[in-house]
Amino acid sequence: MTSLATLIPIALFLGLCSLGTFFWALRGGQFDDLEGAANRILIDEEPGERP
Repeated sequence: MTSLATLIPIALFLGLCSLGTFFWALRGGQFDDLEGAANRILIDEEPGERP
């Protein structure tokens, strides 16, 4: 029973930290362009071409 009293607050704390990190990344624009990186890998560019 003592282990549950220790593990439940630790699990809640880690869950809240994870949720906070997710919202921090969401607010920072981390998930704005989901298609860009996936499409960029398919474009063939010459080695000398750089935009």
